[in-house]
Amino acid sequence: MDKKTIWGLVLIFLIIVFFQWLNSPSKEEREKYRQEYEMRQAQKQHERDSLAALEQAVIEAQERAIAEMSDSAKMQMLQSKYGLLSEAAEGTEETIELKNDRLTLVFTNRGARIKSAELSEYKAYGDRPLRLFEGDDNTFGFAFIHNNRSYFTGDLYYTLESKNDSMVSYVLNIGDGQLRYSYLLPKESYEARLRIETKNLDGKITNNGAALELEWTIHMPALEKGILYEGKYASSLFYKYSGGDVEELSSQGTQTEEVNMDVTWVAYKDQFFSTVLCAHDDFSGAQLKSVAHDADKDTLIIKDMSASMGVKLDYTQMQSQRDFSFYFLPNDYYLLESFEDKEFSAMLPLGWGIFGWINEYFIIPVFKYLESMISNYGIIILILTFIIKLIIFPFTFSSYKSQAKMRVLKPQMEEINKKIPEDKPLERQQATMQLYKKAGVSPMGGCLPMLLQMPIIFAAFRFFPAAIEFRGQSFLWADDLSTYDSILDLPFSIPFYGSHVGLFCILLCVGQMIYTKSQMQMQSQQMPGMSMMMYLMPVMMLFFLNDYPAALNYYYFISLLVTILINEVIKRFFIDEEAILAQIEANKKKPIKKSRFQERYEQMLKEQQKKMNR
Repeated sequence: MDKKTIWGLVLIFLIIVFFQWLNSPSKEEREKYRQEYEMRQAQKQHERDSLAALEQAVIEAQERAIAEMSDSAKMQMLQSKYGLLSEAAEGTEETIELKNDRLTLVFTNRGARIKSAELSEYKAYGDRPLRLFEGDDNTFGFAFIHNNRSYFTGDLYYTLESKNDSMVSYVLNIGDGQLRYSYLLPKESYEARLRIETKNLDGKITNNGAALELEWTIHMPALEKGILYEGKYASSLFYKYSGGDVEELSSQGTQTEEVNMDVTWVAYKDQFFSTVLCAHDDFSGAQLKSVAHDADKDTLIIKDMSASMGVKLDYTQMQSQRDFSFYFLPNDYYLLESFEDKEFSAMLPLGWGIFGWINEYFIIPVFKYLESMISNYGIIILILTFIIKLIIFPFTFSSYKSQAKMRVLKPQMEEINKKIPEDKPLERQQATMQLYKKAGVSPMGGCLPMLLQMPIIFAAFRFFPAAIEFRGQSFLWADDLSTYDSILDLPFSIPFYGSHVGLFCILLCVGQMIYTKSQMQMQSQQMPGMSMMMYLMPVMMLFFLNDYPAALNYYYFISLLVTILINEVIKRFFIDEEAILAQIEANKKKPIKKSRFQERYEQMLKEQQKKMNR
């Protein structure tokens, strides 16, 4: 990428920002839009109120008509409409709470489902109870046909059969047949077990396939301060093939997937918590859907997750049963790893290939060890950074030594550029390569060690946003290291940047700019386009990382400072440029044995030069 291309990209970016600012409405226009919006909202609310009043009047009229009917007439009407489900079609909702040391679950007789799931050990942002779902934000039940009408068991009223401190059982009577849901909440567990039993339902319910369709939907609430990151990047729908891999639907936009193979479990994962439904005998296929909402600071729901799964529940038999488990989990790596046979840990975005291995076998174990001894997570990140830098010190030293060789060769390279004009680039390149060979210097010597460090940089990019340990932990001005830090909340939103000013992000970008300037003196002479790209990167980072967790920006900033410190130590105590120059001059006097590759490369340069001369 040359210098002109770089400047073109910068100008395009600035033009986009300028037009965003130019086309933004004035204060008077915003006030006008606000008034018009409020008028439209008031009109819509009036229409809704009128419609609601009309509907309420119709309902009251129906209720009066029903109240004036005799009991036998009422029963006859309900039986005509709902058949054997007449008693379950209408009722009064009643709830029961089961609780252990980790979970508080509220069950309702309407649909015999879990109405809300709360993790007792955690709080949502704003010191709210951390409920993964509540109320009608969760639907769960079978779709079936009875009396030529379509039903959903989640809309029917079950009868409470039994309950105690750890168990609750509901039954739905369909004539002389039954559909029973029995829940068990073990002590000190994140699991709630569910057994579904049928008895004598043959001929009373039908469906269009070999398996009953179990429909499960959750409107995922926002739980964190960083709603934009939580909704856009951190929440997703996962599922596991029976005996196979764990797969994921993209977290962006609306995603659908039809799975025609057996599925062991389906999970709705948020940034730090997951709700998993596991079938002990597998689901026979699934239709999955994830719909992302437009996130802003006032968002209550960030995603709609839904799954329709086939359940091999043979209701044509006299009796049949299937077992399931709900898991309401914090996304802690070692907790998820404890469910080894289910592979829940695959939901953590630790990166693929070498990036995931670095996190799994190095960063996480070292982090957990430091966590066991130190309570301040800012200090833990600092120590972890020093450990990482100590491990990659040989690469850093090799890179700096190579850069030092290039610096001492700079006057000789400038002499080559003076002797050979710009219109003979191949001769320049050949002369430069000859100088490198005589001096025993590799121009890639400084790049290769940097490339070897990249896996750790990308592994950290995955680890810090996913680590639940940083959740709620404060350090310096950051009140929560798991989300963005803000020293100033803006009354407006800057395009591509946001409505807050993150200080760790600013410190990182300023430090990166200073470091780049100190490192690009030689490269600016050899690769001016690359130099411009390196200067542009800190600006891009400012916009890209502003919404990312403070722990990540703090780690990158500390890592940059330690790199600068190490380079200064190497420069003062380990690198003698005069000795390097003397060694290079000594290397020039030694005979150079050319490899076959070098001979072919030189021959190719000569042939290209001849063609250009012709």
